[in-house]
Amino acid sequence: MKIEDILGQSPIVPVIVVERVEQAVPLAQALVDGGLPVLEVTLRSPVALQAIREIAKTVAGAIVGVGTVTLPEQFRQSADAGAQFAVSPGLTERLLAAGQQVEMPFLPGVFTPTEAMRAHEQGFDALKLFPAKQAGGIGMLKAMSGPLPELRFCPTGGIDAQNFLDYLELPNVICAGGSWICPASAIQNRDWDGIRQLAQDVHRALEQSR
Repeated sequence: MKIEDILGQSPIVPVIVVERVEQAVPLAQALVDGGLPVLEVTLRSPVALQAIREIAKTVAGAIVGVGTVTLPEQFRQSADAGAQFAVSPGLTERLLAAGQQVEMPFLPGVFTPTEAMRAHEQGFDALKLFPAKQAGGIGMLKAMSGPLPELRFCPTGGIDAQNFLDYLELPNVICAGGSWICPASAIQNRDWDGIRQLAQDVHRALEQSR
C-alpha cells in the first residue's frame, strides 16, 4: 500500500506519545472508535516500539505507523514491531536508503520548496510539511500548489481544533497531523472517552463545514 492510500483513510493523523505501555491499546482503541484509524506513534519515549507492537496485534482496524524516525535502523526496528508506515521530520540520504531496504511506506518531512523538490526527485509525491506553522502554514501550502501541483502534503506542527479545517480545505493537503486529539493530560488521566470524543469532533466539524 502506498503512503497516499494510508493517509487518505483519515482526515487527521493523531501524533501520539506513549509514556506507558499499558496506555497504548486503550488510547488506540479510543481513536479508532472515534473514526481516526491512522495512528502515528512517535519514537519520543522508551516504550514506543513496544506500544506499536501492542497496538498492531490488539487493536482491530488500527493502521499504526511510527513517527520521529531519524535513524536508519529505526525503519527495521519499527517494521519488526508491526508498524505499517513511517514518518520522519526530514529526509537524508541514509534514511532514504534504509526506507528503500525495508520497503515500508514512508512520509518524509520537508520545510521549504527546495526540500520538497528534492524529495520529489527521489520519488515522493506525498510529504510532511513540518513544522507547518513555522514553515508558513496555509500560506506556504497555497504558494507551493502552483509550481508543485503534483505534490500532496500532511502538514504537522501547529495544527489544532481551531485551524485544521482550514488546512483540509486546501487541494494539496491529503490529511493533517495533530496531537490535540490525544493530549498528554487525557492520556495520563486515562480519559479514553474524552479522546474518543475529540476524534468524533473532527468528523462532526467536517460534516458541518460541507
